[in-house]
Amino acid sequence: MKETETILSVHGIDKSFQGVHALRNVEFQLKRGEVHALIGENGAGKSTLMKILLGMHQADNGEIIYKGKTVKFKNPNHALSNGISMIHQEISLVPTLSVSENIWLGREKKFCDASIYIRSKKRDAATRELLQELGIDLKPGSIISVLSIAHMQLVEIARAVSYNSDIIIMDEPTSALTDKEVELLYTIIRNLSKKGVAIVFISHKLEEIFEICDTITVMRDGQYICRKASSEITQDELIKLIVGRELSEMFPKLPAKIGEPVLEVRDLCGEQFENVSFTVHSGEILGFSGLMGAGRTEVMRAIFGIDPIQAGEVHLNGKQIKVRSPKGAIDHGLAMVTEDRLRLGSIYALSVEKNISLAYLRRITNKFTIVNRKKEDKDCLDMIEQMEIKVASAEQKINSLSGGNQQKAIISRWLLTKPKVLILDEPTRGIDVGSKSEIHRTISKLAQQGIAIILISSELPEVMGMSDRIMVMREGKLVCECSREEATQEKLIAHSFGNVEDK
Repeated sequence: MKETETILSVHGIDKSFQGVHALRNVEFQLKRGEVHALIGENGAGKSTLMKILLGMHQADNGEIIYKGKTVKFKNPNHALSNGISMIHQEISLVPTLSVSENIWLGREKKFCDASIYIRSKKRDAATRELLQELGIDLKPGSIISVLSIAHMQLVEIARAVSYNSDIIIMDEPTSALTDKEVELLYTIIRNLSKKGVAIVFISHKLEEIFEICDTITVMRDGQYICRKASSEITQDELIKLIVGRELSEMFPKLPAKIGEPVLEVRDLCGEQFENVSFTVHSGEILGFSGLMGAGRTEVMRAIFGIDPIQAGEVHLNGKQIKVRSPKGAIDHGLAMVTEDRLRLGSIYALSVEKNISLAYLRRITNKFTIVNRKKEDKDCLDMIEQMEIKVASAEQKINSLSGGNQQKAIISRWLLTKPKVLILDEPTRGIDVGSKSEIHRTISKLAQQGIAIILISSELPEVMGMSDRIMVMREGKLVCECSREEATQEKLIAHSFGNVEDK
């Protein structure tokens, strides 16, 4: 750990919301040039603490000392002007604007001439220089809406760095990045650290915390638990501190009877994949591994009717089906939990109940288009209880829940449709270790009930720990199929990168 000047000290922070004590006497210290992990389960209070630091909330009690002075920022712009910026987990770019326009949004005066006309060439040149310095291969004029989520995240990172802040808060910055882009981010972080920039690194991926962070602060149930040098603690010890108990089964694979084939895909072709064939049986968890962009998600989107199928066949229970829309997929008994919880999974303006009932409303609506509200209330409350969703009431807005509870609500939505096949695309991305274990157990129980499950995951321990069989995709093609017993991390990685002969 680097023994340098303390740039930020937080003492005795308390915060309550409508009687709920979100933070209790929280402590936090950050040194210049330090990469400091702030970790805890969803709902532990990490986001609330950062929002208080940024001026989005005001603390009820406590003190924030920044650069030797007591501060109380009024809003994020106030914090930003004083040298504190944040990269949010959820993308906050303007999709219709270019990379350059997004990076310098609100700071156009830097590139204005005497007539207050924005010199776009000068702005693009500054953007190009910044991206080259960071090693990010993007064009300043590219429109955000056509970029991948990973590239959008890199733009968010570039924007935060462009402010030349003394402190940069990174909230799950690697959640949408490929391995190559993660290494690029690590290089950026190390270079910033050498320049004296302090990084608050919020992540649920424990392996990257030990890879990049000097120090770890653990929070649990709104309270400060401890502060440790990353070199002084093991991963198992850290998990116990995070959840307050030992997680002996991170991947609780319950015994399930694997039955007849349910979904058969034959020589499926789409815009980003070709000749994909596989079968998933009732009670089976079929894992899909591969690098980001390998075509895993695109195949599932085509099966679910989101994207067009160019060639090939899809069979359900022995009969060929033609799905042209998600509505048709639901009618056939298919369900899909998408990888992007914010943009494609939840409707943040609606309540937990409305988000859960969304996909099955037609089943409880009569010919006069009147919804049976009593049944909707009962079914949603049953799902909340069954999935153990932590919520004050079914009317609570879904965006007020932790990431793990949001994901449970989205899974509940699809379970109400009584699916034969459940596709789960990155179901535990951005979710803490305790909630991950709960969702893994839920997936296992669904397989026990005879549902055929397709599990897409970029985390090899997850896909290996939960799957009965594993398929590996690379560049739009299936390149490997192996059983649970045959799978090793080395084998899956080798096939993902093409370091072996395709079989």
